[in-house]
Amino acid sequence: MSAPLRFACACGSLCGHVEPTSVKQGTRILCHCADCRAVELYHGCPDPNGTGVDLLQLNPDMVTIDQGAEHLRLLKLSPKGLLRWYAGCCGTPLFNSLGKPKLPFIAVRSALFDDPDQLGKVIAQAFIPQPGKPPKHEGAARMTMKLASRMISAWASGRWRQTPLFDIDSGAPKAEPLILTKSERRALTAGE
Repeated sequence: MSAPLRFACACGSLCGHVEPTSVKQGTRILCHCADCRAVELYHGCPDPNGTGVDLLQLNPDMVTIDQGAEHLRLLKLSPKGLLRWYAGCCGTPLFNSLGKPKLPFIAVRSALFDDPDQLGKVIAQAFIPQPGKPPKHEGAARMTMKLASRMISAWASGRWRQTPLFDIDSGAPKAEPLILTKSERRALTAGE
């Protein structure tokens, strides 16, 4: 695999790519948390309950938006929640990120890619539900080590400044977040 791996929103107005070398440094996971599920439901995607949301964790400098960056929109499920990026043109959920550019993390939805199999194997699962017990995690140590290694490398090299999601001078996200109320958030998964 030597060609960039292309991704796009459902209507194709926002598209970009990830280089194969970045994919090799990334971590593909399935997240079963209620918030990832709520985001999918908010955008009218199929309910990932039982399967999880397939994500490729990278550093932001590893993701290039080639077209349509003006369509980036931002959702937060609570005032202190993760940043949940989506395409304003068609409502496709795109990325998750932390709230500051100095915390270089992005999780790209694998479904955005033409062939998610090229992203490698899923090596971890997070927040797997267990009836009557707290959620469990599989592969969490490996996932955490890869995340820490990528972040440290980005800090040491200054690559954390290369992000398609933030204005580095101000530290502000490139879109004003829509923050759901508690009742709006609860309504997304009320049928559980």
